[in-house]
Amino acid sequence: MDISYPPETEAFRTEIKGFLAEALPTDWKGIGALDEEAAWAFARDWRRQLAERGYLSLTWPEQYGGRGLSKLHQVVLMEELALAGVPFGLPQDTFGVKMLANTLLRWGTEEQKSHFLPRILSGEDTWCQGYSEPDAGSDLASLTTRAVRDGDEWVIDGQKVWTSGAHHCDWIFVLARTNRDASKHRGISFLLVPLDQPGVEVRPFRMMSGQLHFNEVFFNGARTRADLVVGGVDNGWTVAQSLLGVERGEEAATNPILFRAEVERLVELARQYGKDQDPVIRQRIAWCWSKVEIMRYLGYRILTGWLKGAEPGPESSIAKLYWSEYHTKVTDLAMDIMGLHGQVPEGRPPLRTYRTDDPGAANSSASWSTTYLIARSGTIYAGTSQVQRNILAEKVLGLPREPRP
Repeated sequence: MDISYPPETEAFRTEIKGFLAEALPTDWKGIGALDEEAAWAFARDWRRQLAERGYLSLTWPEQYGGRGLSKLHQVVLMEELALAGVPFGLPQDTFGVKMLANTLLRWGTEEQKSHFLPRILSGEDTWCQGYSEPDAGSDLASLTTRAVRDGDEWVIDGQKVWTSGAHHCDWIFVLARTNRDASKHRGISFLLVPLDQPGVEVRPFRMMSGQLHFNEVFFNGARTRADLVVGGVDNGWTVAQSLLGVERGEEAATNPILFRAEVERLVELARQYGKDQDPVIRQRIAWCWSKVEIMRYLGYRILTGWLKGAEPGPESSIAKLYWSEYHTKVTDLAMDIMGLHGQVPEGRPPLRTYRTDDPGAANSSASWSTTYLIARSGTIYAGTSQVQRNILAEKVLGLPREPRP
């Protein structure tokens, strides 16, 4: 397998490195080194700079404000941003720029693309994802939120949960059942719904890490225009599956970078607590290092399929199960190194609410103990570890299906 990059993307890498050298301070250590107020101010200005240079919309067609470059150029961009310790826009850009925009480019009507893409790029519209429900999380096809056609509008009733950042957003893309007589994977539509209306209630709730990130969203006669269905009525499951594959290649490239930086912080933490010569601690750190190396090569395999346009396969379940279970082990080790100090959080907790703390973050007890709590959620969101194991057992190994009630 050839894991080198072609000349045209290496030339683009040189462009990105030049931009970073020009735009970042000479003493830059990563956004994690800033205090919370300064980090948010930097992220907002950084998003503006990325948008102005066309980096937020790198692979979009030029007619929609993009640069028309390849997926591999996007991977190079994400690699260099991760290595420099800078974000790709603001947190909600994961849903607007990465997920919805690419979904609209594939499935949207010309009117939908012309209206929404410029507003997503400018940040005028911010988006969240309305997928999971109290009784339909990992089994998403069991959702019960329904949308009924009423003239030129859809009327929506139901509840979504674990909706990241909804309390900061203007719009939500929602999976709703539009045909109650169809089988559970059919009869679902992908709707674009404004949040600022009387029929929508957003309730934030506090996570065990102390952060406010997730929300419940209640629809009680909420309305959206009839033409704001993406991919056709009753075709929402197919659209949703394509959306889930959008981040696959980027994450395969950037996860190993972020997790490697975290292991390097872990080594410093062991030195800080005088445990870097403890043979058991050293062995556990070596185990973490080897797991990140395996993650890197697994990422190359996933990246190869993604670049060829392959639909998400079992390797996606392998990767999700792998990194999420690994992250519980590395954060366990950090807590063991800190001992009782880990029970008394001091310093700035992570700004992120998923995966690692930001590059450049201090080796504080607040950073590691909060990341330890966040790591547990990684085995639940985006498909629980149990669901991923079932997928691999049934789809790859051909084992009998788990008994259903």
